[in-house]
Amino acid sequence: MDDPDCDHNRPADADANAISQHQTAPAVHLLAGNVIARPRHDTQDHASSSPREFYTSAQWTADGTSLVASSSFNSISTFVLPSDLLDPSSRPRSLAAQSTVSLPEPTQTIVPAPYFSLTEAATQTALVGCRDHPLHLYHLFPREDGPATPLASYKLIRHETEEYITPSSMLWEHPGTHFLCGSTNRLDYFDMSRHGSDGPLLTIPTIPSKRHIAKGSGVGMKGTVSALAASPMESSGGSIVAAGMWTRWVGLYDLHRTDKAVANWSVSNTDDMDGAAEIGGQGIVQVRWSPCGRYLVVNERQSTGLLVYDIRGSGRLLSVLNGRDAATQQKLSCDVFQGDQHGDSSFFEVWAGSKDGSVVVWEDVGSSFGIVEPTWDWKAHESPVGSTILHSSGSVAATCSGGWGAPSVQEIEDDFGESKSLPNAQRVFDESGLKIWSIGG
Repeated sequence: MDDPDCDHNRPADADANAISQHQTAPAVHLLAGNVIARPRHDTQDHASSSPREFYTSAQWTADGTSLVASSSFNSISTFVLPSDLLDPSSRPRSLAAQSTVSLPEPTQTIVPAPYFSLTEAATQTALVGCRDHPLHLYHLFPREDGPATPLASYKLIRHETEEYITPSSMLWEHPGTHFLCGSTNRLDYFDMSRHGSDGPLLTIPTIPSKRHIAKGSGVGMKGTVSALAASPMESSGGSIVAAGMWTRWVGLYDLHRTDKAVANWSVSNTDDMDGAAEIGGQGIVQVRWSPCGRYLVVNERQSTGLLVYDIRGSGRLLSVLNGRDAATQQKLSCDVFQGDQHGDSSFFEVWAGSKDGSVVVWEDVGSSFGIVEPTWDWKAHESPVGSTILHSSGSVAATCSGGWGAPSVQEIEDDFGESKSLPNAQRVFDESGLKIWSIGG
């Protein structure tokens, strides 16, 4: 692990981490980081090199004291942030994980407990959905080294074949008594207290009939539920769940009232907005509600923008947040934040990582119709930014980077020479890191 190194006082042409100011941008300073760096002299070829680790995602715990990061080596690391992190320091600090949980198989879904508290050991858990296994509840600070022992298991199987179903998305919201999983053509609703041999309380098909000759007769959504998000809790105690699909469909569900979608639509239909189709998109990786619960942000792979829908207003596409390169198969997540606490409460900020290592910010989202350009951005990493997450205070952000991509022409020539045949393989990027930033001040 290498110490992070960053200086934001140099001009943009001298520092890769300098801020690009479309408008007046807040100061951004690197506070701490944990970097997995490939040595520059490492010239192992694509065909024979052993896999190299990189971070795939990061999440804040519910109390904001810790970060939970997943890696390509099937592990979960928990970083407890020092209490004096914001104190003046001459240089960025080096972060170290307080614990690492090894998983039995790869996973796409890791969700920390919505009631996590650093002062209560019983709350320090996470739900994980691994391939060819039941859903597992793990303690994030296990007492023993090596493979962790699950605290509880939840069975999710396909009854026709008795095969385990691997969830592609998971939602575990406050108060934490139930959770929701998304997989191919279905949603499954679980009671946390009913672990062991019991399956889900409720299974909701996203198409009316799997065997129907028309695969649902055009009603519903066929495909993998790759993203889930719940709207802010209403005064009645209910919320609306948004489900995004690899097939570019979005469905809205009110699970407390009905087991059927209350609305669904294809995000490929952007005919009402000039230029919207040009951003591309090959499958939804994330859906995020605005803090006020009126708008829904849709994040796709292989796209150069984010879609914003006015769910509780017009019910239509409101804007496209342009200028963010996500032309990759990797999941590059975004986050939302209530920007001006004293202004219009329906306007908000969207923060998103990009393929080139920058973080792009749009302010006053919800105030404009059509194509919206970024307000400001900064160079956070040298590889794709898989996660960009805002602390609830708004003064601290975390990013994680890493991933894979096609080698450059120069890398190919350096590794193989011009006369050698090349294997058809991807290369893990040199840099992968977890970084903590101060925003403003």
